Amino acid sequence: MHKKTMGDRSLDLFIYLFLLLMGAVTLLPLANVLSKAVSDESAVISGKVGIFPVGFQLQTMKYVISSSQFMNSIGISFLVMIAGTVLAIALTALTAYPLSKRNLPGISLIMLLFIFTMLFNGGIIPNYLLMKELHLINSLWSLILPALISVFNMLVIKSYYESLPESLEESAKMDGARNFTVLFRIVIPLSGPVLATIALFYAVYYWNDYFNPMLYINDAGLKPLQLYLRDIVMDADSSSALNKSADDMMNVSPEVVRSATVIASILPMLLVYPYLQKHFVKGVLIGSVKG
Repeated sequence: MHKKTMGDRSLDLFIYLFLLLMGAVTLLPLANVLSKAVSDESAVISGKVGIFPVGFQLQTMKYVISSSQFMNSIGISFLVMIAGTVLAIALTALTAYPLSKRNLPGISLIMLLFIFTMLFNGGIIPNYLLMKELHLINSLWSLILPALISVFNMLVIKSYYESLPESLEESAKMDGARNFTVLFRIVIPLSGPVLATIALFYAVYYWNDYFNPMLYINDAGLKPLQLYLRDIVMDADSSSALNKSADDMMNVSPEVVRSATVIASILPMLLVYPYLQKHFVKGVLIGSVKG
């Protein structure tokens, strides 16, 4: 085993310090928003709040979380995320399986069509007209259906399927197993890491998506959290966006409300992500390396 020289150790130290510094820099905006959310509104207005709170308070967070519109929006977001992720991962896994078979008739043309959709799409207006013709405007399906299959995610799962030993499927078929039996009893159980990774990709996408809701949702009762957050950030009078009375909001500045809403909206993902992050690297690497 090669013993590290002083130069190697110095380089490693420099790399670690550089990465630590870059990580700290990326956290500064989040730290500033968090500090504003829990700081006294006079300190925020006067510009005294940096990365540490000034005059710690949780009243604004209580205002934001107790808003009926906020709770309705977060419920809509959870519903879209769960339904969309389950349907998307199922459809993506089912699509990737036949495409992982090199003897599939017309496989080259089919893959070309899939790759084509990664480079080109119909555009905003055709997509909107399609949703309108399907009567999906102001419907939660308009938030779920457009993202049901990501070609990139499908290719990752397809690559993983191709890395599995063919002998597993051959032995199962010799015992009389059909394609669906092989898929659901052998292939999918062995694909846990990559499926968990892709499911997390889909979940994050559905949770963060605000562009599709902005196009297709006009009903305030159907606005997901990210669209509601966009309204808060862009609304000069945040008290109206929160549906709070003047008496409730008279001592809370709009900037503090915006910061508190941002923090409240990202908390669910911050709580879930640490338990699932291990699947990111493991699943993608397994799905991208054959053999």
